[in-house]
Amino acid sequence: QVQLVESGGGLVQAGGSLRLSCAASGRTFSSYAISWFRQAPGKEREFVAGFTWGGDSTYYADAVKGRFTTSRDNAKNTVYLQMNSLKPEDTAVYYCAARISAGRFRERSSYNYWGQGTQVTVSS
Repeated sequence: QVQLVESGGGLVQAGGSLRLSCAASGRTFSSYAISWFRQAPGKEREFVAGFTWGGDSTYYADAVKGRFTTSRDNAKNTVYLQMNSLKPEDTAVYYCAARISAGRFRERSSYNYWGQGTQVTVSS
C-alpha cells in the first residue's frame, strides 16, 4: 500500500506561482514512480508531469512545459510540483498518483494509488 497526501494548493493571480507537495508513505519510496494529474470542472483527468520508472527523467504535458517542474526529495519521501507563470486554464484539482510498475505513464489506468487532490485556482 502507498498513501499519498497532496498539499500546497490555493488561490493565485495569473502569472503567479505555487508549489505543490505530495508526501508518500507505505512502500519503499524507490519502488514506485509518482506523477501529477489534474482535473478541471467538466473535463477528464489529465497527465501533467511525472518521473520515468527509473526516476532519472521527467516528462511534462505540452500545456505546462517550460512553466512547471517536478522534483523529488528522497530523504523526505516527497515529490514537488513547482508551478510558475500560472494561467487561468491551469485551474483544476491536482492529484499525485503512484504506479508500482513501468507502464504508459500518461494514462490514468497505469496508476495504482491516488491522493485526495488539492485545489488550484488561478484568477485572471
